[in-house]
Amino acid sequence: MLRFENLCKRYGERIIFQGLRYSIGAGCVALNDESGSGKSTLLGILAGTIEADEGEVWLDAHSLRTAPLEARSTLASIPDDCIANPLQTGRAFLDQVASTRQTIVDSRTLDLAHRFGLAPHLEKRFEQMSFGTRKKMFLTATALGRPAVIIADEPTGGLDAAARAVLVDWFKTLAEDRTVFFSSYDTALMQACNAQTISFADLGMSV
Repeated sequence: MLRFENLCKRYGERIIFQGLRYSIGAGCVALNDESGSGKSTLLGILAGTIEADEGEVWLDAHSLRTAPLEARSTLASIPDDCIANPLQTGRAFLDQVASTRQTIVDSRTLDLAHRFGLAPHLEKRFEQMSFGTRKKMFLTATALGRPAVIIADEPTGGLDAAARAVLVDWFKTLAEDRTVFFSSYDTALMQACNAQTISFADLGMSV
C-alpha cells in the first residue's frame, strides 16, 4: 500500500538521505532513528508536503509524482505540529476532511473523538487548543472514509496515558487492512502496536 524508490533529499550541499527504498503492505511500521536523521523530512515526502529531489512514492499504487490527487485521496497524515487553520473549530476541521474524502462525520468518527476526550473541544478553535488536543483532532480524522495509508510523525506527542491507550487500539485496528507508518522513539508504543521497527539502515540509505 506504501512504496517508495530511490528517494533523495538535499538542502543546499547537505545530503539528508539518498537511495531510500521500501515497500509496505497492511500493518504497522515504526521508523526509529536518531534525532536529526531526517525522519520528519521522509514522512513529509511520503505525505506529499515536501518534494523529494529524486525518487518516487506510491500510495495504494498511485504515484505521488504523476497522479498526486489520486495518491493523496488514499492518505491520512498526522504531522508533528498538527496545525490547521487557527480560526477553524475542531468540528469544522472534521467536516472539511470528510468533504475532501467524499464522506460524512459518521458515528464511528464521533465515537473515536469521544474516546479521545474531544467532546468539550469540538467547538473550540485550533488557536484555543493545546498541542495534545490538536494531535487528537488529526488522529480522529483518520477515521473519516477509508484511507489506505496513514502517515504519523511522533503520534504520541502531547498525549496522556488514556489517549495513548486509545491510539494504540486504533492503530492496531487500522493496521488490520491498511498501512500505518509512523516515527517514534517510544519503544513501549511500538511494542503495544505490534509494529515492525526499522531505521534508515533498513531503507538502503547511502550517503
